[in-house]
Amino acid sequence: MNPYEKKRRWKFFLLFFAIIIGTASVFYSDFFVKKMEREEKLQFQLYVRVTEQSFYMYEDDRSTPIIDLIRSNNKLPVIMTYSSGEIITYQGLDSTKTNYDIQKKPGVDYDPAYFEHELRKMKKQHSPTPITGLDGTRWWIYHKDSSTLTQLRYFPYIQLGVIALFLLTAYVAFSSARKAEQDQVWVGMAKETAHQLGTPISSLMAWVELIKSRFNAEDDPLIAEMENDIKRLEVITDRFSKIGSKPIVEDHVVYTVIYNFVAYFKLRTSDKTKFSIVGDEQVRAMINVPLFDWVIENLLKNAVNAIENEGNITINIIENLTKEEVFIDVTDTGKGIARSKFDAVFQPGYTTRKRGWGLGLSLTKRIIENYHSGQIFVKDSELGKGTTFRIVLKSSITYEPTTNS
Repeated sequence: MNPYEKKRRWKFFLLFFAIIIGTASVFYSDFFVKKMEREEKLQFQLYVRVTEQSFYMYEDDRSTPIIDLIRSNNKLPVIMTYSSGEIITYQGLDSTKTNYDIQKKPGVDYDPAYFEHELRKMKKQHSPTPITGLDGTRWWIYHKDSSTLTQLRYFPYIQLGVIALFLLTAYVAFSSARKAEQDQVWVGMAKETAHQLGTPISSLMAWVELIKSRFNAEDDPLIAEMENDIKRLEVITDRFSKIGSKPIVEDHVVYTVIYNFVAYFKLRTSDKTKFSIVGDEQVRAMINVPLFDWVIENLLKNAVNAIENEGNITINIIENLTKEEVFIDVTDTGKGIARSKFDAVFQPGYTTRKRGWGLGLSLTKRIIENYHSGQIFVKDSELGKGTTFRIVLKSSITYEPTTNS
């Protein structure tokens, strides 16, 4: 299993574990909520019972202190009304808004909108309980859940939200730190590679010159190809040395850059693989040629490896006038990529080859996005039929809209 697959499995495992913890927290809180609901229901029933009995007890002047104590210990918001809806009494409401007097004494005001609002909430939460007075009058008692119960209902969701926000913040912070560390490793490895290649390349150049002078091989085609390969090594060294520094991008004809590299590359590939470059031959873009050649090289190598026997590789250059962009589609007739792997192929370490490092497409993505401000993605792929990678670059030509005079 490659590192990317392991990483993805760990993500799924941690996500599953987090869901289990969250679900357990919600169920555990729900257990207490239901228990508290039962206790408040019993408390309200006791309040109603005591209220009914108080009519007779006040009449007989018995046990009044006990009744008052039981009613005062009720913490639930309660409103008692006549059948007409007129308020008789209340308990457990906001004291700053309930300056309400049954006698309606002059100069004593209250907030009617507050009572209407509270009554609507009570009617929405619970059905009213009727009681009958001494004279047979029908009264209605409304109540709503206590603030503690209401807060307890929302607590697990607030808790999960805070935990999720903390985890997201931690994930972003650690990901940024890890990415910065990876970038430092990439840069250090690339520059060390460039440094190590410098000495043998210089030596090879000297040996080629010695062979040419000793054997009078100035026009030998084999020596010419050796020189081309040495120049190629110099280009590769230059590529590695540019990693981590801001490369210089210049205006180039895209077709010419790709054509020059393909001409070199196809001589070092099997004759069974046919190359073709089609599309717009004039479109231009801002390109760093050594790094862009590296991109094309990685895509072509992957395409060649995907073709088991004979096959075709087509590079199509398309100009998008509307967005002033250049599309470069690299299509092969190889074994294809599963749709679920479209993003995974660009992850460091992802490879389907036994002897691969899985760094080619990752480097390609970095070069296009970080150094050319473009995009690269799998445009299309079908197992057994082939794959198309698309590169998107900004055109270096600005088009002015035409107007009819």
